[in-house]
Amino acid sequence: MSRKPRFFRLMSWGEVRRVIDSADVVLHVLDARDPVSTFSRRVAEIARQQGKPMILLLNKSDLVPREVAEAWKNRFSRDGYTCVYASATRRQGTLILRRTIKRVAPRLPVTVAVVGFPKTGKSSIINALKGRHSAPTSPYPGSPGYTRGFQFIRVDRDILLIDTPGVIPIEGDQLERVVRGTPVELLEDPIGVASMLVKRVLERNPEAIKKAYGIESKDPDEILSIIAARHGWLYKKTREPLLEEAARKVIRDFHDGLIPYFVDPGNL
Repeated sequence: MSRKPRFFRLMSWGEVRRVIDSADVVLHVLDARDPVSTFSRRVAEIARQQGKPMILLLNKSDLVPREVAEAWKNRFSRDGYTCVYASATRRQGTLILRRTIKRVAPRLPVTVAVVGFPKTGKSSIINALKGRHSAPTSPYPGSPGYTRGFQFIRVDRDILLIDTPGVIPIEGDQLERVVRGTPVELLEDPIGVASMLVKRVLERNPEAIKKAYGIESKDPDEILSIIAARHGWLYKKTREPLLEEAARKVIRDFHDGLIPYFVDPGNL
């Protein structure tokens, strides 16, 4: 049941500034399920200070209804941002993204800094843009790639991407920082984190746990107990459910998109 922890490196804000300074355009990758929580106001401010155009990319758009992705795109556009949505895993939206990069570029060829929080799919977007796997990806927070040093990756004759060895410092609320910022295996309180995550998911989609696991209960502890029992995750002596392992599974399933969840901008 144990997994070897995998680490990621958070960039310093000085490094973030340097990579943005080296680029003509900033591509900020967001999670389409919850764009606000994965949007860095500090990155936006650095790009503004340096006079660099910024594109917001709503990745994982295959995990939300299209009308929700469109609504988020329109909302960010009203706020003055250039915004597109795509799905790196399904190779959807990359052509529109390429066209958007060239449209906002001050010159061609253009150098693009790709930035994002853990698990927004930064490396997957780079892979999708290039058309074949060239940057490492990771299934869970704590392992978004072991890129050694900044890399320049050519997409076509007019687009050059800057891939960085780390991810931008995590912002957002406590749950967002813990879920995205700590390897699942190293969470000190996976039960508490999973419980908070279940509550948040159920607030947005009361049927999410039922759809994901066929569990009717809305109580986080009961949900974890059922999941643990189904997988035979029990303490040897007491035969009580091993809630910690069930909690880690729930967090991984959330990142893998197996639990239906998204934030509708119309409800904010």
